[in-house]
Amino acid sequence: MEQTLTAWLVPALTLVVGVAIGFLIARLAPNAAPNRTQRRLDEIQSRFDAYQSEVVTHFNTTASLVKKLSQSQQEVQQHLSEGANRLALDELTRQRLLATLLAGEGGEKRERLKAPAHQEMPKDYAPKSADVPGMLDESYGLKTKK
Repeated sequence: MEQTLTAWLVPALTLVVGVAIGFLIARLAPNAAPNRTQRRLDEIQSRFDAYQSEVVTHFNTTASLVKKLSQSQQEVQQHLSEGANRLALDELTRQRLLATLLAGEGGEKRERLKAPAHQEMPKDYAPKSADVPGMLDESYGLKTKK
């Protein structure tokens, strides 16, 4: 009976000692794990803040460039308008040029060209007059002796 008691007592005692050691390690180790987790969280937060700052800088630069582009476009329109006034040979040409420029400034859509009302399908042969024989005529291409 003593052997069975020893056979059960040693593993049970080892189990209790292992649980106690595990409990002590678990109580002492969490102090290290939260610090590591906190450092990682702080690193991720700083990377996120840097990314947000970069995004804001990007959109500010984009807005500035679009503003410059708009100003340049207005300067080009003004230059073309002055050129049309100065260089057009006659009043009709000047009016047409200015009308085209002003239509582009206002954002108005210009009238599109329309297809002709009557469209004829293209012919795959040359048209001929009534008195000339066609290519399928038996006498086509033959020279007659006079």
